[in-house]
Amino acid sequence: MDLLVVDYGMGNLRSVSKALERVGFKVKVSSEPEEVKKAPALVLPGVGAFKDAMENLKRLGLYKEILRHIEKGKPYLGICLGLQLLFEKSYEFGQTEGLGVLEGEVVLLPTTVKVPHIGWNQIWKRKPSWLLEGLKEGEYFYFVHSYHVVPKRQEVILTTTDYGIDFVSSVEYENIFAFQFHPEKSQRAGLRLLENLRRRLYG
Repeated sequence: MDLLVVDYGMGNLRSVSKALERVGFKVKVSSEPEEVKKAPALVLPGVGAFKDAMENLKRLGLYKEILRHIEKGKPYLGICLGLQLLFEKSYEFGQTEGLGVLEGEVVLLPTTVKVPHIGWNQIWKRKPSWLLEGLKEGEYFYFVHSYHVVPKRQEVILTTTDYGIDFVSSVEYENIFAFQFHPEKSQRAGLRLLENLRRRLYG
């Protein structure tokens, strides 16, 4: 196993696993805290409500193990909810505390645009990164979300996307790599992103 896809009842694990396998990762899917503890790298995908996600992580005993994994410096890949959960709090269906690994909050997209934001949109690079190697400025990725992250620290921001506002569409910080968009639904560009990650982690 190269990485563990965490099953906490939120999202299409099959499409994420298949995309990771396609670029060469050896993938395991599990909801067991012991598997999280052993995993060399974690993937936390997810679609749905922030509050439900946090409740599921705590109920399954995964919350503390995911925090320990990140604190140990082991790679963490977050997709959609897996990005949002890294932050201190979300205002979706009332205020809910997140993992608090990154400073900031999760807020609703502006009411001036159609919500949820569904479909293809561009990403704009905010810092150089090996993660974006082979991807052009303004590359298109696939999005499905109503909320977006607002980090307190600018240095964690990898890309932004324009949808009524410039919102943060991905972050990279130390051992954390997380995206608001769905690489597994983003065809060539998404696979290139995952391939860059595999090369960096495993050569």
